[in-house]
Amino acid sequence: MDEQKKTNFYVATAIPYVNAKPHIGNAMDYMLADTLARYHRSLGDNVYFQVGSDEHGNKIAARAAEAGKTPQEYTDSMVPAFHEMLTALNISYTDFVRTTEQRHEAAAQTIWRQLEPYIYKGTYQGWYCVGCESFVTNKQATANNGVCPDHNQPYVQLSEENYYFKLSAFTEQVKLALESNMIKIEPEFRKKEILNLIKDGLDDISISRPRKNLSWGIPVPGDDGHVMYVWFEALINYVSILGYPDSDLYRQFWPADVQVVGKDILRFHAAIWPAMLIGIGAPLPRKLLVHGFVNVAGAKMSKTVGNVVDPIEIATQYGVDAFRYFFLRHIPTLDDGDFTWEKFETAYNNELGNELGNLVQRVSSMIIRYQNGLVGVLDPAVHDTMAYHAAMVELRLNDAFGEAWSMVRQLNVYLEEVKPWQVAKGGEAEAGHLSEILSYAAGSLVHIAELLAPFMPATAESIKTSFSADIVQPTAALFPKIFNHTQDPRAAKPVAVTAPAVPPTPPINNG
Repeated sequence: MDEQKKTNFYVATAIPYVNAKPHIGNAMDYMLADTLARYHRSLGDNVYFQVGSDEHGNKIAARAAEAGKTPQEYTDSMVPAFHEMLTALNISYTDFVRTTEQRHEAAAQTIWRQLEPYIYKGTYQGWYCVGCESFVTNKQATANNGVCPDHNQPYVQLSEENYYFKLSAFTEQVKLALESNMIKIEPEFRKKEILNLIKDGLDDISISRPRKNLSWGIPVPGDDGHVMYVWFEALINYVSILGYPDSDLYRQFWPADVQVVGKDILRFHAAIWPAMLIGIGAPLPRKLLVHGFVNVAGAKMSKTVGNVVDPIEIATQYGVDAFRYFFLRHIPTLDDGDFTWEKFETAYNNELGNELGNLVQRVSSMIIRYQNGLVGVLDPAVHDTMAYHAAMVELRLNDAFGEAWSMVRQLNVYLEEVKPWQVAKGGEAEAGHLSEILSYAAGSLVHIAELLAPFMPATAESIKTSFSADIVQPTAALFPKIFNHTQDPRAAKPVAVTAPAVPPTPPINNG
């Protein structure tokens, strides 16, 4: 496709804090954005897919001190774990930005200067959560009985001189942007949440910390006694990665088409970030995909409780595409979801193993047995994909996945109805009919693989390779049965089978 005729598509993820190993929430950000990136590439779009790491703040400085390292040494030691997860989950990102990079610091200081008409100095006196590195209002502190619900730690009283961003000046513009869907928030109920939160107006926010209280941060331009508040400067990564303000990349890809964020950071992305952009005269992101939390057996993941699930552990035991399948299909894209090992393994064996894996092996085996492996001319197997594409556009990715999976089930039903193994008994007289059935089945699988490709890229490629060649070769089971957490119904004892590894896709730079 001619480069000039491509539509640019920019998808961005909320950069994780590097004070701990990556977790399921980070994995969801990555996979949702990756699915959108792969889908838009399949449409021929020119895709830019951002990921990165948030590396400043007191928590980082404290962890570095505990480890006997400088903050920079500490962050340098933590970032590889995030690259490892990106590789393990087959995430096809374009670029990775670190907030300790010079390009980010330069953009943050540029934007600070541009916002100076809305920045003033004042004394902050109120509540602060050390765990969140976040200031909270008296109303929030009272509602939570003085204790942060996420960290189970009491808020602390702070009194210090800070720089403030006059967020209040942008209340009406931010409201209008949200109400008019200039920034479209998916799901709709999250939009109602943020509008309700700001209905009485936005409050000015502290955007710096005195260097005596926080040394690890980006210096405030013109005042070496202050560093930028981490939540302020971290938001700038979405444009610093593009070389804001004067790079061709920024002009080509901003505004972001979709920013993928968790529900717990909606306020920063739906109120503060838009106000900052309005203040510098930059376009607003088009959509916010706000996903929920992944709970474990109905409970929030917690190190204290001991129910934290390691994404790489799951992907290693069952395969990358099996991990992607469960969390992209069985966890609602736009709401909270629930994980248990039993649910995961049941979906793996019954859906991936029985419904898809057996289907692929069944069709390929019949083509080999009845047609000496010759696929012939594939039936285009045209299916109605309107609902699939509508769900992708509306960011209901799990629903789109469900639409593709319904075709897997329909093809299984079709084969049971037409019974090609019975048709084969008719010999030469039924050879043409049998060829039509198998051509339709193979064509349908190739078509299904195209729809599954954004979600399960390695599996989709394997299916397409099997049936797009002139001759079908015998294939191993895509998803061999695994019974680590459930009972094999055919055996008295659980049977464990190691899933084949799926090769990762390297970063793609097609910007």
